[in-house]
Amino acid sequence: MADLRQRPLRIGIDVGGTNTDAVVLDESGTVLAWTKQATTRDVTSGLQAAVGAVLDQLGDDRARVGRVMLGTTHATNAILERRGLGRVGVIRIGAPATTAVPPLYSWPKDLRDAALVDAIVVGGGHLIDGYPIAPLDTGAIRAFVRKHREAADAFAVTGVFSPAFRDQELEVAQIVAEEAGADVPVSLSHEIGSLGLVERENATALNAALYGVARDVTDALDHVVRAHGLDVVTYFAQNDGTLMAPDYAARYPVLTIGSGPANSLRGAAYLSRVQDAVVIDVGGTSSDLGVLLKGFPRESALAVDIGGVRTNFRMPDILGIAVGGGTRVRGTADEVRIGPDSVGYALPQHGLAFGGETPTLTDGGLVAGRTTIDIADASRVGEDDRALLAAGLAAADEAIAEAVDMVTMGRSEQPLVAVGGGAFLVPDDVPGVAAVLRPEFGQVANAVGAAIALASGRWEAIVPAGAGRTEALDEAKSVACRRAIQAGADPEHVEVVELTEVPLSYLPEPAIRVQVKAAGPLGAL
Repeated sequence: MADLRQRPLRIGIDVGGTNTDAVVLDESGTVLAWTKQATTRDVTSGLQAAVGAVLDQLGDDRARVGRVMLGTTHATNAILERRGLGRVGVIRIGAPATTAVPPLYSWPKDLRDAALVDAIVVGGGHLIDGYPIAPLDTGAIRAFVRKHREAADAFAVTGVFSPAFRDQELEVAQIVAEEAGADVPVSLSHEIGSLGLVERENATALNAALYGVARDVTDALDHVVRAHGLDVVTYFAQNDGTLMAPDYAARYPVLTIGSGPANSLRGAAYLSRVQDAVVIDVGGTSSDLGVLLKGFPRESALAVDIGGVRTNFRMPDILGIAVGGGTRVRGTADEVRIGPDSVGYALPQHGLAFGGETPTLTDGGLVAGRTTIDIADASRVGEDDRALLAAGLAAADEAIAEAVDMVTMGRSEQPLVAVGGGAFLVPDDVPGVAAVLRPEFGQVANAVGAAIALASGRWEAIVPAGAGRTEALDEAKSVACRRAIQAGADPEHVEVVELTEVPLSYLPEPAIRVQVKAAGPLGAL
């Protein structure tokens, strides 16, 4: 591969449910080209069309492209639609203390049937102070792996308090390699989630079920890159608004869930030049609202539900509402209903202003003159439908105002940054915000967010509050930095950007729960 200093251009891509967006940024961060293409059923075709469109705009400068960053909903859709998931053998290290709650007991039956081969709870695990619950039952683990090594595509291993004491999980991984083969993927919970056994186990099992999906996405991006003759380094966006290398994404595919909203928030911050704001990303089917804190998405402090499964890995704090460009408008002007369904990417075939027969919020926005962009012809909308559309648009305005109030908890006088293809639906005056900002290229903010992202790594540990605290904190910071470098960060410029310490109670010796995040610009490979 040629020196990336001679290839400074970056392509950012975001595959959404309605559109696949792509942008090209130069070394100064200026947008050189952009496009919105319809997302296709096979995804790869839409991806190839989007990349082709921006490369055509670049002309001879396409040879200066050195990096491609992709944010995708593949993993999320696989979970929601129960398709393409691998079969997982789940091993919990925690008997006899945790046998009352079986692994994956709270999963929806159809998802459990799709992903679970079998589960076992074996002796082992630790108390919060490191005292062992029981010796690790290696015999039971070996028998379980031998029994299911033909049926299982991967294994998921979760130990009690393993984020602090990971040795037993590593030993189980070695047993799986010996009994099933070194090429069988193993998902370890101390690398995935934080404290909280059931939610961490759920996230670990989902990660194991997504290995095949991650491989398909990696192959699809590689195919598109090769089809266009690009000599580039590729990256995947993760759910905190940062990037990871393909091999890192292949190991932790569950971290790509939530990357779309995170990209939108990061892109909104970059394009609007504001670091603290409320962001609304209006797509074809729904709108996502989040809060920017120092240019990064505010993270959820609660367990996150994904396809009916509670998990506890870090996710952006996002509120979704059924307001999008393709949202259907029904009823009468006096009793209007909007959504929750949408015509989605079929808007050009169904919207009234496009010559179709379905009233949508885009039709309402066009009739109200909220955009000067030549999307469609508002004169096609008959007089009988205009009152209904006006009422539908008013209902959407109210839904947006309520959503802004919810994400800010009624305490915001910050600006509201409106991005996404349907941003024109957001009114100019929204209660509770200082102003409504509409940055240039906001319609592809999600792809911009992918293109500008840093690489990052996280680590969580329990460290002593007294003697040894400094050394333990330094080790936690070192691990987070190493993980950021593994994700693609430049070793010379990676740094700790977040450090959280929470005192723990009811322990024989005072201790602190530490969460560390390190990040840095992409390395010049």
